[in-house]
Amino acid sequence: MQWILQEFDDTLKLAEALDRLNIDYSWHKVVPFAGELIPEPVIRDPNDVVMFGSYALWRYAQARGLRPGVFKLDPFIKQQAWLPHMLNGPDARLIDLQDLPRDLAGDDRDWFVRPVDDSKQIAGRVMASREIVDMAKGVIALERQEIPDGSLRHDTQMMLSTPMRIMKEWRVWVVDDAIVTFSLYKEGARVIHRPEIDDDAREFVRHLVDLNPGYSKAYVIDVCRTDDGLKLIETNCINAAGFYAANMLELAHAIDTLNPD
Repeated sequence: MQWILQEFDDTLKLAEALDRLNIDYSWHKVVPFAGELIPEPVIRDPNDVVMFGSYALWRYAQARGLRPGVFKLDPFIKQQAWLPHMLNGPDARLIDLQDLPRDLAGDDRDWFVRPVDDSKQIAGRVMASREIVDMAKGVIALERQEIPDGSLRHDTQMMLSTPMRIMKEWRVWVVDDAIVTFSLYKEGARVIHRPEIDDDAREFVRHLVDLNPGYSKAYVIDVCRTDDGLKLIETNCINAAGFYAANMLELAHAIDTLNPD
């Protein structure tokens, strides 16, 4: 498979694994907003290309028909099979950004907020209502044509839900419905990257994958332990998600040998 990389700390780790596996790759810069690559890669076979770096790479992959290219995901919050297991699913409110100032008027609560689409416009986080409203007003104040691609827009659908206490958080990499590698990335309030996962958490992820087979050929799934048990936090685009303490050799090998069909 032809590997195209945009240079970040994480993709440098990926490149080290590719070197050890004797897999060729090339480095490229992304032209902001235009979606072009510098230098322009010479594509040997458009059906055998994968790209890692920023989420914006999907535009380049899509425009040139590269496969697998970037593994885009359907919104996890709309996956009915997973809904009972979601951390922020059962009570989630889906609201267009332009409606947030009206819907949160007079509200003094904290909310977990993120875009419904896996777009990387902002990372999911807990925010006070007034902060959410200020963020929305800042976007609404712009004319639609002033907003660059990949940014929050007037009609971006947002998910709001009640924050919950989390004890541990793990990231798990799934390729062709198989768990390839995993990493602990948070314990309480501490950020901790270790190549480990509790046995019941791994079984929980296995159950989630089995509930929704074929969700994507490759994706990242984040799960956590709460007072109410194990929960699905979200899914992420595998091409643009942080690697934490993943086994990079296993991950690179699984993707390099993946059949995109």
